[in-house]
Amino acid sequence: MASTADIKNGVVLSIDGQLWSVIEFQHVKPGKGGAFVRTKLKNVVTGKVVDRTYNAGAKVDIENVDRRDFTYLYNDGDGFVFMDTTDYDQLTVLAATVGDAANFMLENQPVTIALNNGNPLYVELPASVVLEITYTEPGLQGDRSTGGTKAATVETGYEIQVPLFLETGTKVKVDTRTGDYLGRVND
Repeated sequence: MASTADIKNGVVLSIDGQLWSVIEFQHVKPGKGGAFVRTKLKNVVTGKVVDRTYNAGAKVDIENVDRRDFTYLYNDGDGFVFMDTTDYDQLTVLAATVGDAANFMLENQPVTIALNNGNPLYVELPASVVLEITYTEPGLQGDRSTGGTKAATVETGYEIQVPLFLETGTKVKVDTRTGDYLGRVND
C-alpha cells in the first residue's frame, strides 16, 4: 500500500477494481485545515476523465502497468495475435480490447500494448499510419457539393474521407486517433 505522497503523473491507481492513470496532481496545503492531494484521473480502459481529492497521507493502491513493444501478426477470428519483440512470445488480444485500433493495423506493424499482471489493457498505435486506398469512386471535376471530399476504403476495410483527386491504389497518411486523412504519400 502506498500513500498520496507517491502519486505522480503517469502512475496507475486501482480504485474500486478499475485502473485509473494520473494525468495531473497537486499537493495543496491550505492555511486552515489539513493538506490534501487534488488529482485528475483517466480510466485506462474507457478513457473517462474524473477529478478526485485525497487527504494527505491516505493510502492508495498503485498498480504496475507495463508498456511493451509488440508486432501485429494476424487476426485469428477470436482475437488479434501480437508478437513480443523482445522474447518472441505471442499474445492474443480480444477484439474488444483492441477496439478502434483494428481499423488501422496492418500485418507486421509495430504497436505498444499496456499490460497489467499479464492482462492486456489497451493497444496503442503510432500517431499516423500509411494505408493504401483499395476502392474509391472517381472524382467528378466541378463536384463540390460534398466539400471537395469523397469516401474511400483503405486496405484494412476502414472508410475515410479523402480529396476528390485521389484514386484507387494511392497511399495516404491517416491519423489513428481520429481517422482523418492527413496527406498523400509518394513512394
